[in-house]
Amino acid sequence: MSVRVARAAWACGWRAGGHRSTSNFPLPPPGAVDVAELLRDAAAGEEGPRVAAARRLPGQCSVLLFPGQGSQVVGMGRGLLRYPRVRELYAAARRVLGYDLLELSLHGPQEDLDRTVHCQPAVFVASLAAVEKLHHLQPAVIENCVAAAGFSVGEFAALVFAGAMEFCEGLYAVKIRAEAMQEASEAVPSGMLSVLGQPQSKFTVACREAREHCRTLGIENPVCEVANFLFPDCRVISGHLEALHYLRKNSYKYHFRRTKMVPVSGAFHTRLMEPALEPLAHVLKDIDLKKPLVSVHSNVTGNKYMHPKHIRQLLVQQVVSPVKWEQTMHAIYERRKGTDFPKTFEVGPGKQLGTILKSCNLQAWKSYSHVAVLEADQDEDQNL
Repeated sequence: MSVRVARAAWACGWRAGGHRSTSNFPLPPPGAVDVAELLRDAAAGEEGPRVAAARRLPGQCSVLLFPGQGSQVVGMGRGLLRYPRVRELYAAARRVLGYDLLELSLHGPQEDLDRTVHCQPAVFVASLAAVEKLHHLQPAVIENCVAAAGFSVGEFAALVFAGAMEFCEGLYAVKIRAEAMQEASEAVPSGMLSVLGQPQSKFTVACREAREHCRTLGIENPVCEVANFLFPDCRVISGHLEALHYLRKNSYKYHFRRTKMVPVSGAFHTRLMEPALEPLAHVLKDIDLKKPLVSVHSNVTGNKYMHPKHIRQLLVQQVVSPVKWEQTMHAIYERRKGTDFPKTFEVGPGKQLGTILKSCNLQAWKSYSHVAVLEADQDEDQNL
């Protein structure tokens, strides 16, 4: 058995009995070892290529996508509570966070849930609780998973799923990240603007002229830049609020078809988040990161992580770098003509990543499913 297989953790990072000597994080609840066995079996197939090939035809493989901030909604988690260990997961989260995340997720109010300091942990935990549901309904999906990706904070959930860090470690890192980003966003009036463009849209010119407009208002070192690459001709632009208001007012000039403010509190994935770098780097330094058991793609590069040290570096860099989601989708789903696409599952609140996938790769989207986290959807559960 390879070293990689021997150190396999449960996909949600829970340990069955013990903890790493370098960690001071609260102990997770016991149990939840079934998924670890599935991942061990799947990884063991790498030692026998013929067996792996027989078990993992392209159409039998699976990809998990983890949503990010902005997907949160009051009531998320209600459709998951009847599945094994989900309440234990929220109990562990309460110990890490110091407040009742399940109560906030189920009952809100929405304005409290929308705060960065709350919604990032809420989306993280709901997504991994959705993995529990998926494991209960279709354990083979976990066994045959070949890749995972998460949008912004969703990348932490993807890494926990893949065994790169434990659940409590990942949640604590998300807690520190969210608190630091909340503080940074409150320092400067800023935000994010979703822009649906067209082939002739001038994103670079628009951002440059928006920054020039800010300078005429006396704003020093203004920020306005693409923060998310979603799908062809669709971007999210982050920056000072004055710059975003300028873009909305002059959208026709840059051939923007539609603009909409994103319900977040700051200019995420820009240099305005630099104050959040040191706190996140400090907490990640104390986490014993492992090589993921399945390919996890970085938001910063779009490529899969090759070494644990890259995880530590790029998770910090991600806070001030654009999310290359469109590039990630191309990297995951690129294949020869005629090759089947894997089954894709969006685990967590909302279906935004499925909508983006449809615009990036229609054929891959035809094998897409969503794991609901709101009220139990019997039809959706039967489809799973």
